[in-house]
Amino acid sequence: MTNALAGAAVPGLGWSWADLLFLVLAAVMLGAALTVVLNRDIIRSGLAMIVAFAALAAIYVMLDAPLVAAAQVLVYIGAISILVLFAIMLTQTKMGPVRLVFHRQAWAGALAAVVLAGILIAVVTGTAWPDVVGHQLHTATDALARMLFDNYVLPLEVVSVLLLAAVIGGVFLARRDEPRGEERPQ
Repeated sequence: MTNALAGAAVPGLGWSWADLLFLVLAAVMLGAALTVVLNRDIIRSGLAMIVAFAALAAIYVMLDAPLVAAAQVLVYIGAISILVLFAIMLTQTKMGPVRLVFHRQAWAGALAAVVLAGILIAVVTGTAWPDVVGHQLHTATDALARMLFDNYVLPLEVVSVLLLAAVIGGVFLARRDEPRGEERPQ
């Protein structure tokens, strides 16, 4: 975690500021993820997905992984979330039906959530966690960027062209054709 936040303690709580910031970011991420799943307005769900991805990127920054955080922002917020929002806005249905299929299966979802929570609690409590975290492995971001843009520039460009073709194809498929028999007013 960041050295500036790690040493100081929150007055009244006794926690470090880094721990408090992590808890706040985790709560924001989980709240946004629940909003994505439970909200009926699909555009607001897409915006909540961006908030969840941004909170995860901030957690990556706290873990001293700026390259992963930048990739999170560029790929997930900058590309995937925007592509999903464009796909949502190009289709005309913005609200889900009142009675969704998974609302009829809420008991099965609740049972699966309880079972998974039980497994998670058993794993976390049964693991022998080390008292001290080992030293962090620092990677040179510039060396990784040089390798990516020197050795793998062709695959990177191929993927970017394929994504562009997918966006253009999605726009082409979603557009509305005007009836051919009727003349438009001039």
